[in-house]
Amino acid sequence: TAFLHGDLLEEVYMEIPPGFGTTQTVGKVCKLQKSLYGLKQSPRAWFDRFRRVMVGLKYRQSNADHTVFFKRCGSHITILAVYVDDML
Repeated sequence: TAFLHGDLLEEVYMEIPPGFGTTQTVGKVCKLQKSLYGLKQSPRAWFDRFRRVMVGLKYRQSNADHTVFFKRCGSHITILAVYVDDML
C-alpha cells in the first residue's frame, strides 16, 4: 500500500483499462492523482513523501546516505535506514 499514497510531482496519464471504459471513453485517458505500483515515478514519489514526514518529525537526513535518518533526543539517538520501501 505504500505506493498508493505517493503524490506525483508531474502529470501522468494512463489509458483506461479494458473492462472499465464505456463507448464514451474509447480513446480517452485518465490523469493519475496518486502514484501506482509499477510506475517509474512511484518509488521516488513514495520516498519524497516519506522524507517530508521524517523531517516534520525532526529527523535529520544523513549527508553520507540519503536513505538514513537520525534523531537525537537527550542521550539517545534513533537511526532509521530505508531500503526500497522497508525500514530497518
